[in-house]
Amino acid sequence: MRSVADSLHHQAAETLRQQIFAGELAPGSFVDEAALCERLAVSRTPLREALKVLVAEGLLRHEPRRGCFVAEITARDVDQIFPVIALLEGRAAYEATERAAPADMAALELLHERLRAHAEAGRINEYYEANYAIHEAFITLADNRWLAQVIGDLRKILRLARQQTLHAPGRLQQSLAEHMTVFSALKRGDALAAEQAMHRHLLAQRDALRELARNHPSRIAP
Repeated sequence: MRSVADSLHHQAAETLRQQIFAGELAPGSFVDEAALCERLAVSRTPLREALKVLVAEGLLRHEPRRGCFVAEITARDVDQIFPVIALLEGRAAYEATERAAPADMAALELLHERLRAHAEAGRINEYYEANYAIHEAFITLADNRWLAQVIGDLRKILRLARQQTLHAPGRLQQSLAEHMTVFSALKRGDALAAEQAMHRHLLAQRDALRELARNHPSRIAP
């Protein structure tokens, strides 16, 4: 059974994690421990344990004698992480296709309908959440805990920047088309095509971030 102290630091870590993902704690910003203790109604001990968790996840960086800062994803990070996660999520799509039952396809159909509606309405935040849910559904359907663990770690880092790609001109509709290609392969039972389409989808996200960095260099650190 988890102790009260453990529960507090896990709750604090999750709250901070979501604030980082939502942009409420901006990349590069200083983490004010005193202010956070007051806002989260926790003492310094569970907060510092929570900060250690987020440092280990790569969402915060710790600087000796200065404290913690929200991590910034760099262009080098983008170039190094996306080829790796493209391979991993491609494999997840392959395994998901081999395992998909009619009920799984029906659930994915609903998610893709939601994705299309958000894309057509230009609702970027809602599109991103539906997009994230679809990736999670493929990973869950693959039922490979090793893939899930490694992808999960990398996705936490990429969430610092991935939503920015949807603001690139034309990216929303391009992303939708890529997702529909993956889903079409899954429905056909073509695991190799699903793997290849997912791989291309992830690399297209990397290319969109590169383009964003060229046009808006302040959005992604060099």
